[in-house]
Amino acid sequence: MNVLVTGAKGFVGKNLVQALYNLRDGKDRTRPGLAVSEVFAFDLDSDPALLPEFCKKTDFVFHLAGVNRPEDPADFMRGNLGALESLLEALKRADNRCPVMLSSSVQAAGVGRYAGHPYGASKAAAENALLAYAAETGVRPYIFRLPNLFGKWCRPGYNSAVATFCHQAANGLPLTVNDPSVELTLLYIDDLLDTLLDLTEGKAVPLSADAPFAPPDTNGFYDPGVTHTVTLGKIESLLLGFAAEPQTHILPDLPEGSFEKKLYSAFLSYLPAEKAAYPLEMHADMRGSFTELIKTGSCGQISVNVSLPGITKGQHWHHSKWEIFVVVSGEGLIRQRKIGSGEVLEYRVSGDEPTAVRMLPGYTHSIENLSDTEKLITLMWANERFSPDRPDTFFEPV
Repeated sequence: MNVLVTGAKGFVGKNLVQALYNLRDGKDRTRPGLAVSEVFAFDLDSDPALLPEFCKKTDFVFHLAGVNRPEDPADFMRGNLGALESLLEALKRADNRCPVMLSSSVQAAGVGRYAGHPYGASKAAAENALLAYAAETGVRPYIFRLPNLFGKWCRPGYNSAVATFCHQAANGLPLTVNDPSVELTLLYIDDLLDTLLDLTEGKAVPLSADAPFAPPDTNGFYDPGVTHTVTLGKIESLLLGFAAEPQTHILPDLPEGSFEKKLYSAFLSYLPAEKAAYPLEMHADMRGSFTELIKTGSCGQISVNVSLPGITKGQHWHHSKWEIFVVVSGEGLIRQRKIGSGEVLEYRVSGDEPTAVRMLPGYTHSIENLSDTEKLITLMWANERFSPDRPDTFFEPV
């Protein structure tokens, strides 16, 4: 399949083109039913003569080109309706009846705060032009009224509040939120990409619940993907927490599919080079060292423990806390004994054969470095964050 992407250097276009390149080059093998042969990336700085050639060869068109902040309001119609009309004329001349996806906007509804805005009017005009073209030619139209988008490569200080806030938080700049209660309906770029690639692969995509025309099975309006309704106050709070993580080591819960997980990925993409790496506080003594890496709200914490040659650490037990030890370098012996029992469980561990060993509640435990010359390095996960007020840790030799 050959795919044409207009607006290829914009936020959505850049993400889509790179996803298509991965499929074309065999780097993405998650869609075995989609074979991408050529990707025609077209943008404002492309040679206009290329568009008719691309329209002859393409099997699917993603029309993402458009204008959203021109100096002259008249450019809304020229940039949104005019660009689409040029594309459709090129397809018609090539006698190419491949499907056409149109990137529209929720502002095209022209209601509420969007009423009378020239941007929304130009998007609505483009929708009508594509529908008329589809009725005339039999081409399958796919119209997506997109809400606010966010994710990597979105331009800050332009038309995305989330991109602006991510940039500010990542660079240590103040966030200005006038009304924390304001809600945004947000769509993550990767969720949109999944929908767009589903189209290319021929998979069924849900119709939009807010389609403006009937009947719903022929109107051409489709659901772009999972959206999240979030207040500005919550976005600010999350981003400030993300930015403080190098000092606190605390991450919020990031459940699969959650807004928090998607926002954290977006935030990281705005970090400057000097903030991509940060120092950790090492607690060192004559036995070795202990360094906390990450603490979470519900999934405990991860730490790195270094034991010097011949050193034994631990010799304590917990009521409810439990841990997993994984030796990543060196040779060690983990020992555990149930409180009140004389039976000792022993596990010889090595960085050459990583093994996860659970430290059981109610068992005193220790880890010994068996080497006379090498350090023993152990990755440790605990099911809860350490709390000085409730350490749940009691000394007792194994």
